[in-house]
Parts: sequence; C-alpha cells; structure tokens
Amino acid sequence: MFAKDFLAILLSGSLVLATAPAGFADQTSQPTNQSTPTNAKRTPEQVQQLVAPIALYPDELVAEVLAAATYPDQVVEADRWLQENKSLQGKQLADAVNKQPWDSSVKALTEFPSVLANMDKNLSWTSSLGGAYMNQQQDVMDALQVMRQRAETAGNLKNNSQQKVKKQGKTIIIEPADTQVVYVPTYDPWLVYGAPLGVWSGWYAYPGLYVATPGISFGFGFGVGFFGGYGWGWHHWGFDWGHRTVVFNHNTYISHSRTFINRTNVSRGRTAVGGHGFAGSTRSAGTHGFAGSQAALGHSQSGSSSRALGGTNRAAAAGSGSFGGHSSFGGFHGGGGSHGGGGRR
Repeated sequence: MFAKDFLAILLSGSLVLATAPAGFADQTSQPTNQSTPTNAKRTPEQVQQLVAPIALYPDELVAEVLAAATYPDQVVEADRWLQENKSLQGKQLADAVNKQPWDSSVKALTEFPSVLANMDKNLSWTSSLGGAYMNQQQDVMDALQVMRQRAETAGNLKNNSQQKVKKQGKTIIIEPADTQVVYVPTYDPWLVYGAPLGVWSGWYAYPGLYVATPGISFGFGFGVGFFGGYGWGWHHWGFDWGHRTVVFNHNTYISHSRTFINRTNVSRGRTAVGGHGFAGSTRSAGTHGFAGSQAALGHSQSGSSSRALGGTNRAAAAGSGSFGGHSSFGGFHGGGGSHGGGGRR
C-alpha cells in the first residue's frame, strides 16, 4: 500500500512540473547556497548575481560597499545609528561619524544612507557579498565587469548628466559627472542587464534604490564635500582594475573584519558558517551560510555590538566575459561644502 501511495505522489509531482508555466522549472532548479557544499566556491554565475544590485554604481561607491559588506554587524549598527540621529546634517554629521568605532568603509557609507539602509534590510545578501569578497575577490571583480558589459549591451549603461561611463580596453569605469556630487542609480537589478536574473531569495526592494523597469533612473545628488576632509571620505576609495582590488588611500584595501576568514585557513575556536569563520559566534547557523536561520555576530575588531543575520540565498544563471586592467581612483580632495542637493535621503 505504501509503495502505491509513493508512486502516486511521484507521478503527481512529475505532472506538475510538466504542466508548469515556462520558466518555473528554471527557477526551481537554480542552485542555491542551501544545496552548495559548505566549502565550495561560488560559481561565476552566482557571483554575478551577488554583485548585480551594485555593479552599476560609481566605482568609488562599489568599493565602499564591498569593503563594508565584510562588516555586516557594523552595517546594521551604522544604519540604526543614522536613524536615531536624523537631526545631524553636513559637517555635524561627518564629525559625529568620525568618532564612531566603525571601519572606514562603513563610515563612508553614512554619506549614502539609502545604500546603507538597503544593506541593512538585505542583510543575508550583504553578508554573502562580504564573504565572496573575502574569499573570491578576483571573481567578484570579474563579475562586476561582466554585469557592466551586459548592461551596456542592453543599452542601459550610458553617459549622462549624472555619470560618466568610460571604457579602457574591456574595462568599464563609472564615475560621477561632477566630482563633488554623486548620484546613486536606481534600477531593478534583476532586469537591467538584459536577460532577467533570478531574484535573490528574500530580496527586499528598498524604496529609492529600486524601480520596476528595465532601465536606470537617478534621484537627487549627494554632495561629498563635508566628508572629503576625513581619511575615510569619498575621494579615498577606488579600484585597481589591473590587479582586481579595491583601493583605499592609494593602497589595496585589506579588511580586518573577524566576521569572515578565508575558507582555506579556518582558525580553531571559531564557528564555521557557510565556509567562513564566525568570530565569537554564540551558535552555529547550520551547515549553510545564513540559510533559513539566525546567528549572532560576535564583536568585530573595532568593538561594535553584535547583531543577527538571517535569510536564504539563491543563485541564478548569468553571462560571462573578460576584461583588461586599469585603475580608477578619485584622488584626494579636502573638505568643503555640500553640493547639488546632497542631503540625506
């Protein structure tokens, strides 16, 4: 009797898949982190999906996001701090941020509160991006260029009054049209690259950074003058595309976060989460990184308080390509006033 029931269930499942709408089978069969071995590298397609939400940001902003993603606990703390200190503006805000114990990248993102809030709300994605940057840095850099090439081919990445798009060989560089005013592009990361990507599981479309159309739009600009006078400000960040590294103060950025460590050198006494060391973690999040569970983050090196991560991850197929190597760096500029409506969003 059991065998007959099992056979009936199996046949019913096969019938559902056979009659499902187009695309259903593709989405359900996409590899996810839940089925990926703990120590397995992410595929190029998975990394491309990870960088899709930020690949079309200006180079300096992408650099800040990648670096800050290695400090997910600080991202949460900084976003909550901004919410509690909305009265701070301009130089007063910059002075207060400068006193915080966060990494320079997290401090820099307080200049773009909507970007920081998006990382907080999509914490599973943020932590996965940070882990990929720590363990597959070259692949992350390659993926950024692949996605920019796809957006350009789709006709969605162009020069305009908000940004300059440069090509040096096969390398695509995105810079603000005005060095003192930064516009954060608004787009649907799952549509803007031409062939749609699978939506990251649990993805929250943060208002102001998401538009449900295939193209790109821009809101008001963020003036970077007040933050430029500090060692962590906008003009201190960039890329060395030749070596595929994030650059901070004209040197390769090295994260000192204890949240993620290289999967090939897991230290004793740390809880392994998704193939990464989890310093001071109070409990394991299971055999897959942040998959459907929560794990308390321990204190980071800078002493920020612990937070919780949760959510699931999904990978989707995307294109591939190659690019040459060039550097992109904004140089150093002093302080100065805010420009172009650079208030907080």
